[in-house]
Amino acid sequence: MFTEKDALNLAEKSLKDSLGKKDLELLAKINGSEILSLLAGSSFLTRNFFSSIQLCSIVNARSGKCSEDCAFCAQSKFYSTSAPVYPFKSPSELICLGNNLAKTPVKRYSLVTSGKGLELKEIEKVIDVLGALKNKIKLCASLGILSLKDLTSLKKAGLNRYHHNLETSASFFPKICSTHTYEERILTIKRAKEAGLSVCSGGVFGLGESISQVIELALTLKDLKVDAIPLNFLIPIPGTPLEKANFLTPLYCLKIIAIFRYILPDKEIIVCGGRKQNFGSLHPLVFLAGASGIMTGNYLTKSGFSLDEDLNLLKSLQFHI
Repeated sequence: MFTEKDALNLAEKSLKDSLGKKDLELLAKINGSEILSLLAGSSFLTRNFFSSIQLCSIVNARSGKCSEDCAFCAQSKFYSTSAPVYPFKSPSELICLGNNLAKTPVKRYSLVTSGKGLELKEIEKVIDVLGALKNKIKLCASLGILSLKDLTSLKKAGLNRYHHNLETSASFFPKICSTHTYEERILTIKRAKEAGLSVCSGGVFGLGESISQVIELALTLKDLKVDAIPLNFLIPIPGTPLEKANFLTPLYCLKIIAIFRYILPDKEIIVCGGRKQNFGSLHPLVFLAGASGIMTGNYLTKSGFSLDEDLNLLKSLQFHI
């Protein structure tokens, strides 16, 4: 039986050195109520590096008609869904949203667009937004696959962090996307780092990947030395190939967060999409599992917890923000 003492021993080992193959195999095998014992070590690691919970929020700046065929995505042009479709929002609207967020405890504001990348005129709109907000709130963007030139221009305009998920492991990626390669995603992360940007990259879970492939993704992100890892949990969308997916349970979601904390003990781990839909009554335990941050507000096409709901939760748990 895996106990809390075992979890703390594993956490101590994670602090001193990277976990070995046998340690990772042990993490993969832990199931049922033993997952709760695992949280003793993951919460220890989180407290060792983070004294507060970071809040970030996103805006869907351009929605729908995406040229890519990611099997989980409501915005792909390949699937018939009820997701909203609209062109790039006006800079004035995006600036207004950023100014409003800057008056709250939210520390980071991210512009997200559907599609493989942006055209020059859209990059210029992003630059306008960054220029207006750069001294008010930390700025992030998720704009797809961009060139080093574009990423460098965004950095100069005030962008602090670039978000670009790998989505899943290299071995599972061909089963969820055929319109671009895993290597293209990794290259974008490397370009963002070369441009001097902090990098936020993680994945979506519940796609049918194995627990070994969850660990594979965590190790890839460790090798890439990303700064923050957003963890998303699938909300099955009617009309997509994964509309009937049913791979997640609240305990299993907690296990995924904990695995990332053990493998990446000093990195920001942000629980993002699907938090409201997948954790049920175990939701407050995401912080014991390893979350050092949460994305508050709505997701790209689905509702999330409101800022007030999240602030009330953090207050009841006596976490600092």
